[in-house]
Amino acid sequence: MEVEFLGGAREVGRSAVLVDDALLLDYGLLTADPPRYPVRNPEPDAVVVSHGHLDHAGAVPALLKGDRRPAVHWTPPTADLTRTLARDTLKLHGNSPLCPFSEEHVARLGEVEDRHGYREPFVVEAGGTEYEVTLFDAGHIPGSAHVLVDDGHTRLLYTGDFHTDDQRLVSGTTARPDADAVICESTYADVTHEDRRAVEDRWAESVRTTIWEGGTVVAPAFAIGRTQELMLVAEANDLTPYVDGMGTEVTRIVRRHPEFLRDAEALRRAAGAARFVTGRDGQRERIAADNELIITTSGMLAGGPVHSYLPEIRGSPTNLVTLTGYQVEGTPGRELQERGRLAINGQVRPVSARVESYDFSAHADREGLESFLDSYRDARVLVNHGDRCEAFAGDLRADGVDASAPAIGERVEL
Repeated sequence: MEVEFLGGAREVGRSAVLVDDALLLDYGLLTADPPRYPVRNPEPDAVVVSHGHLDHAGAVPALLKGDRRPAVHWTPPTADLTRTLARDTLKLHGNSPLCPFSEEHVARLGEVEDRHGYREPFVVEAGGTEYEVTLFDAGHIPGSAHVLVDDGHTRLLYTGDFHTDDQRLVSGTTARPDADAVICESTYADVTHEDRRAVEDRWAESVRTTIWEGGTVVAPAFAIGRTQELMLVAEANDLTPYVDGMGTEVTRIVRRHPEFLRDAEALRRAAGAARFVTGRDGQRERIAADNELIITTSGMLAGGPVHSYLPEIRGSPTNLVTLTGYQVEGTPGRELQERGRLAINGQVRPVSARVESYDFSAHADREGLESFLDSYRDARVLVNHGDRCEAFAGDLRADGVDASAPAIGERVEL
């Protein structure tokens, strides 16, 4: 078995791993200005998508150009979420060189997709080889999966993104299928997460205090996973948020798949308590002035309704921006986090509102990664999807693990 890294190697974003030039694992984009896609356009016979986030699924419709019709395998939530992401990308970049697909390609997904549950092996034919593929709950977002690929000689485990601890929305992964080789994400390889309940308590207290003092809180959040997590945290702390952006539609989608949620009833209560924004007739401007909690996309400030709220609240230190997710290098969120400024309407402006970062990560931290990989001490480990892949691989080697960190474009024989 040979794997080629078309994206996601020594970086966070545009994940794409090609197996034997025929079976593709993920096909995402890197959120930046402009967006970045995998380094070349493969023509696989089949693709398996680990989960419905832009950096893993955002470019999948582009695989259906011309007469190409590779089979697409994923869980039901991932199928629905990928379509939502694709249509949002079309809204932002459609009919431009920044978007490599059209609405027609998104519609074609219905012709080629197969939906699968967890721990239900299925056969994928690609490049003249029959692979047995099994999806396991990765504990990252609803429908996220580890992907086990078995060609009869080698068992490859592609972790996708995963978390070993419970979140309010989904439970942490407990799957440890046998594998000869593991392609493992490493987003938080140099981080130890703070206790999640302590993070929730600090966030809720800061939100509550800001509102009591007459300020407005803007909580940029990834539409998929983080928005729903914050809604659950808010409801548990008697906070009533406004929810804006694509997270509104995503909430409806994940509620249609209760079997992929940790507590579907809790999400029902949180959705019932939230106020969903339509954006009509100056609604956003009024909300921004009303001392409220606003959970809105995008999580890295790259677009979406957050750009309606930030100009309204940026000028006063009474207001608060809570960054609740990883801010990729080169994104407006990282610029705000590190330099306290933001490009608004083409101009870089200082932000006087307080900016606080909270670790609501849906990824395993250093301890979680090591505990997961402890089950694979005899396997070959290929570290990807991180800013410090080479350093983490080096630490694993020092601990006796056969680990490396392939570069973009590199082929590895397993």
